[in-house]
Amino acid sequence: MHDSLGLEPLVRGIPPIRSRRGPRRRRPHKLHGDKGYDYDHLRRWLRERGIPHRIARKGIESSQGLGPHRWVVERTVSWLAGCRRLHRRYERKAEHFLAFVGIAAALIGYRRLATLLKA
Repeated sequence: MHDSLGLEPLVRGIPPIRSRRGPRRRRPHKLHGDKGYDYDHLRRWLRERGIPHRIARKGIESSQGLGPHRWVVERTVSWLAGCRRLHRRYERKAEHFLAFVGIAAALIGYRRLATLLKA
């Protein structure tokens, strides 16, 4: 599945965000995307929902401006790719895959916390 096809379900699936003051935020504050999301229908869909976006345009802009935001995502995906069980099980049941992703995320978080506490 191409990344652009998963953007709408991903944004719709974001749970309400609790804030210290005021009502819960029901949509992202801003969306950053690389050239893989450069489609007019996606830009229109985000605009209709009031979500400001920063998506690099194909042939016009460089994706380098997204660097600090994109690296967080790429690094996290590479950490998850390091879990061999997830890598081999991607084609199986979605419930099992999501359970393994949750376990992997917990282990990655634990390891990061453990290294921070040692330092």
